[in-house]
Formats: sequence, C-alpha cells, structure tokens
Amino acid sequence: MLRALKDRGCGRLVLTGSVFEGNEDAGSTPLRAFNPYGLSKTLIASSSSFYADREGFTFEKFVIPNPFGPYEEPRFTTYLMKTWLAGETARVQTPRYVRDNIHVSLLAKAYAAFVGAQPADGAVRRLNPSLYPESQGAFAERVRREAENGLCRSCRLELGVQSELPEPPVRINTDLCDVATLGWSETKAWDGFVDYYVRGSC
Repeated sequence: MLRALKDRGCGRLVLTGSVFEGNEDAGSTPLRAFNPYGLSKTLIASSSSFYADREGFTFEKFVIPNPFGPYEEPRFTTYLMKTWLAGETARVQTPRYVRDNIHVSLLAKAYAAFVGAQPADGAVRRLNPSLYPESQGAFAERVRREAENGLCRSCRLELGVQSELPEPPVRINTDLCDVATLGWSETKAWDGFVDYYVRGSC
C-alpha cells in the first residue's frame, strides 16, 4: 500500500492511535494494552511505523482518548443523558478510574489542524489531545452540571463504591488543546451536546 502511494507522490503517513494502546502517553505503569482493542492498535502502530520507515515515509501519529458528543455510540454519556431525561438517578459504578474525555467537535478540529499542518522534512510528529483528564466520577459531575443548565431541571447522580480496579487506574493524554487557536467554544459544545439528546427524546 505504501509503495503504491509513494508511486503517486505521497510521502507522509498519519496514523490514528488510541490512548488504550501499550506504551502510549501517560497513566498507571506498566503502560500495556489492557483489552483486545488496545492490543490491535498497538500492533497496527508498530507495523505502520516499521513500514513507513522502511519505505521512506514521514510517520506521524494522532492519539485519540475518549470522545463523546452527538451521534456517539451508546456509551457512558449516552447513559447519563437518557437516564436524566427519563427523570431517573444515574449511577456511576467506576468513579475512581481516571480517563481523558474530549468533545468530539474539539477532537475533529484538533485532527484537522494536525493533518493540515506541513511537517518538517524527516520530523516525527505526534499529538495526544487532552481536554478533561479526571476521574470518571468528576467527569460525571461535570456532565450533570451541564445537563442541569441545559435542561433546567435537577439531575440526580450517585457514585458507587469502587473497590476493584481490573483496568489501569489512570490512562490519559497529555497535550492540552489550545481551544482559542482552534476556534472552538466549550459553551457551544455543551449546548449542542444537551440539545442533541433533547431532540432525540421528543
């Protein structure tokens, strides 16, 4: 594939990676892959770097943390919003895990800026965008505050007692996004996030 691209004048490979890969960014040591997805991304990154170097490509990497926002697959924030819209109490079973959640709109802007920038010859560039590196309990509280503001109603939240940590306690990115340079509004992002679920419940 790289040789075919090279024949057509391409000399740059930008790979999207995951914060859940082995030996990626920051967190509890050892920084090993702790699920099959993380393992697959680790193997892809290793092989891509190897072949890019062998074929004379500039290799760059954009590492994705935990994106959330409109049109996301049903996961943590989907559960929170649907529970509150139903007038029920949301419960967080794993409040102690420290993860890095980021609005998908900001992630998209960071990715576009990264890919759109021209690398220096031979330079190895990487970006590990970060926005909310905090415990899942703290993040759930953040979402609750924004949901209450947008819904104009009380949103109840309970944090469970997490006694076991089968996954790494901490896994985060470390490049805090410059939202001003990227032209991104946190307020508008939260408004859009809440409105998406309100429209979906009608």
